[in-house]
Amino acid sequence: MRELTPREIVAELDRYIVGQEAAKRAVAVAVRNRWRRQQLGEEMRREIAPRNILMIGPTGVGKTEIARRLARLTGAPFVKVEATKYTEVGYYGRDVESMVRDLIENAIGLVREEERQAVKEEATRRAENRLLALLAPSMVETGEAEGAPRRRRSTREKMRAMLQAGELDDRLVEISVERKAMPLVMTGIGTDHIDLDIQNMFEKFLPKQSVRTEVPVREARKLLFEQECDALINEEQLHQRAIRLAENLGIIFIDEIDKVVASEGGKGPDVSRQGVQRDLLPIVEGTTVQTRYGYVRTDHVLFVAAGAFHKSSPSDLMPELQGRFPIRVELSALTKADFIRILTEPRNALLKQYEALLATENVTLRFTPDAVEALAEYAFQLNQSLQNIGARRLYTIMERLVEDLSFDAPERAGSEAVIDAAYVRQRLEPVVHNQDLSQFIL
Repeated sequence: MRELTPREIVAELDRYIVGQEAAKRAVAVAVRNRWRRQQLGEEMRREIAPRNILMIGPTGVGKTEIARRLARLTGAPFVKVEATKYTEVGYYGRDVESMVRDLIENAIGLVREEERQAVKEEATRRAENRLLALLAPSMVETGEAEGAPRRRRSTREKMRAMLQAGELDDRLVEISVERKAMPLVMTGIGTDHIDLDIQNMFEKFLPKQSVRTEVPVREARKLLFEQECDALINEEQLHQRAIRLAENLGIIFIDEIDKVVASEGGKGPDVSRQGVQRDLLPIVEGTTVQTRYGYVRTDHVLFVAAGAFHKSSPSDLMPELQGRFPIRVELSALTKADFIRILTEPRNALLKQYEALLATENVTLRFTPDAVEALAEYAFQLNQSLQNIGARRLYTIMERLVEDLSFDAPERAGSEAVIDAAYVRQRLEPVVHNQDLSQFIL
């Protein structure tokens, strides 16, 4: 896990997300506390539980983006799940324990990449030797290489140099590729929903299929490298490392948690929603979940939940579940000034994206300051008069604005397109003032 200070984490988030300082500070402290816990002794480390976070705010203000950027910053195992995908045990759908299994899969990916980097040099050497054997079987290296004729060794080294220089990339070689046999289960559901023990049984007993295929050297190099990496990596140790990593540094972001709040009466789908909360409670409190790689404890997994809570409030959640999210931060609705900053300031600002897209057609796109202000004003007005969807409103407005330019861009190569306030009004005014039309288009 990267040793970022809270201030450094906030500074990194500021490069992509406008405003919402309270939420940024909360997640920054929570992540730093994960690092601090790792510096403690074993006895004290067991006692310190993560301070889970509940982010409250309207849609499109940055809740999900904060989580997404946080995952890239920390380098820790991270999964984002939608609370609406889960159902109570006994109902058709995903059970809440599957989010922990997803976390383990993410952790295994991180550890595997680290292991691959450690064996990269050796795996590359082995893959190269196998390619040489395929290209020139008579010149393959053996244990008697020192006693081989000098001419043969010289020829082999010349071929090695040609292989490394890419001069043999177009030659065809025949290699064996393993393919897992998929179990045929007559249940009408995918393997994700098959009982864990049954799924593991299928994987152990079904034979692996080895297929001979002819591919260019450039493709064979990749396939052989993967095979050599798998041969050099100890899978059992990798799984144990991944489990420890997920247990101590894992982060699960549960989006739209307000959608599992049951309305008064508790009928129909509300019964399952209340059941999802009951199933979620032990996961957040700390329990042991069985996965295909071993048992995983969730006591020290950090949970970050988010929801708009338009038709409900956090107090409508089960009291026990509320208590497991002690840190609550409220994200504010976006103002016109926020929209101006969103359009221009972040590294991935929307205007920069459109400028880059049209630059691929050799069209220079430029927005004047008054155009940016007009766009922000329209976005703010529409969010006030229609449903407030936050920064996502900018995407629909921008698509409407540059639709003609994007369509004509291939024929306008070498030209410059300047968008000012007058052009913005020309494109958006007719739709904005037609309320019936704007609610469907913008």
